Amino acid sequence: QVQLVESGGGLVQAGGSPRLSCVASGRTLNMYTMAWFRQAPGKEREFLAAIVWSGGTRYVADSVKGRFTISRDSAKNTVYLQMSSLKPEDTAVYYCAAGLVLTTVVNGYNYWGQGTQVTVSS
Repeated sequence: QVQLVESGGGLVQAGGSPRLSCVASGRTLNMYTMAWFRQAPGKEREFLAAIVWSGGTRYVADSVKGRFTISRDSAKNTVYLQMSSLKPEDTAVYYCAAGLVLTTVVNGYNYWGQGTQVTVSS
């Protein structure tokens, strides 16, 4: 069992660079891949980035590459999503997820956080 708690969302001005955090708890976290997704109103959940806990292999979606980066701090059991040059279209609920393989597919992740709202004002 893995529990995930996101934080760091809120109202951000266009061009801002907030950092989201996801604190993970549970046994054998080093077996998991951690990922960030987002979901805007009326849209499907979208994959953003993933990182393999053990080894640190990363993958970032083309749609946000160059603006978003993913990292982890093993000592704090925390995964981060650093965002930059935010646009109003980045407004969404951002979710942290954990799964056993690195995939961009929503169903590939077994555990999800409650989500954190990011609203980008123009």
